[in-house]
Amino acid sequence: MRDLIDGFGRKFEQIDSETRVLLGLIPAEGLFTDIGSVELPCMSMGTCLLRSAAVVEQTFGGITTRLWDDPFEWTLPEKLSTHELILEYLDEVAETRRHGLAFLTSDEDLKRELPAPEKLTSIFTLLLETAATADHYLGRAAAIYQLQTGNKVRRR
Repeated sequence: MRDLIDGFGRKFEQIDSETRVLLGLIPAEGLFTDIGSVELPCMSMGTCLLRSAAVVEQTFGGITTRLWDDPFEWTLPEKLSTHELILEYLDEVAETRRHGLAFLTSDEDLKRELPAPEKLTSIFTLLLETAATADHYLGRAAAIYQLQTGNKVRRR
C-alpha cells in the first residue's frame, strides 16, 4: 500500500505546479529583484522559487543516493538567470522527485530512518519537513509577488 507515499507525491506535484504558474507571472526583469524588506530580508521571487525546488532536490537526492549536498551552488541566480533555465531545473527536480518516490515501495518504507543529513530521521518526517519547507519558500515568493505587483496569487 502506498497511500501516504502517493499523498506526498500529490503535495510535491502541487508545489511544482504552483511554482511554474508563479514563475510564468513574473516578468524577466523582476525575477531576481530583491525587495530588501524587514519582513522578507534579502529575498527575491526567483530566489525563493529556486530554494523551494532545491530543498526537494536535496531530500530526494539524499533518499536515493545518500548524498545530502545542498544544491545552493548550482541554483544561484547567476546560473539560473532566465525563466527557461529555471524551468529546465524544475524539470530536473521533478524527475529526481519521481525517481525518489518510486524508490519507496510501500508506506512501510516511510518508517525507515536515514542519516538525513546529520541525524537519523524517518523518511516520513523528512518528506513532511521537506514539503513544509518547499511550501514555505513558495509562499514567500507569492508574498513578494503580491508586495511588488499588488496582485494576489491564488494558492491551493
